[in-house]
Amino acid sequence: MTEAVIVAAARSPIGRAFKGSLVSLRPDEMAAQMVSAALAKVPQVDPASVEDLLLGSGEPAGEAGYNMARVVAMLAGMPGVPGTTVNRYCSSSLQTIRMAAHAIRAGEGDVFVAAGVEAVSRFGQGTADGHPGTHNGRFKEAEERTAGRALGGEAPWAPAPGMPDIYIAMGQTAENVRQLEGVSRHEMDSFAALSQQRAVESQANGFFEREISGLTLPDGTEVTIDDGPRPGTTVEKLAELKPGWS
Repeated sequence: MTEAVIVAAARSPIGRAFKGSLVSLRPDEMAAQMVSAALAKVPQVDPASVEDLLLGSGEPAGEAGYNMARVVAMLAGMPGVPGTTVNRYCSSSLQTIRMAAHAIRAGEGDVFVAAGVEAVSRFGQGTADGHPGTHNGRFKEAEERTAGRALGGEAPWAPAPGMPDIYIAMGQTAENVRQLEGVSRHEMDSFAALSQQRAVESQANGFFEREISGLTLPDGTEVTIDDGPRPGTTVEKLAELKPGWS
């Protein structure tokens, strides 16, 4: 059986939603730049030899619609490469890696591009979910149960009999899981603070530079770092805000 290996990887800088450095960049243009950046790291691979461009998209609609994977292939200079857009919400790009590995090991081809893109700031251009009359009525009771829990004052969450609420928002899902697993607010805040401190330190020491490929915005601006703490922010300053969390 042919073994699948990753020969190159690239990621873009991460921007804040709605107010960050990448709000002017469409998801298809963003993804195309990253696909080109990854392929540029392996000049031995002819882009035309790519069997399929697999692109994960958590919300494949609006600017992210129209089988965005195929759009990205053309924008990245691969007009002869087909594209498959995959939706598994937050695991969409992870799924494309699985699919590429499976295809290679099954002998369906030798070269695949597995990618993913999310541009929350651009959701105003059209979304796939939440339109009136689109919910399946068989989940009505479960939705009402979720709405009741959102008001507060109920016992810790546990799986209920019958249909689950497939339309529940991520925030309330997280709260349900927190209750089910018995995670305290202090534990969550401590972990979040530690994660933020590590991110600040990694930005300061250049750790992320090895994995980030810059993006060019429509106005020609180059973005090469993640949107993060304001200049001058340090791990020590963050620790001062929450004593004992360092």
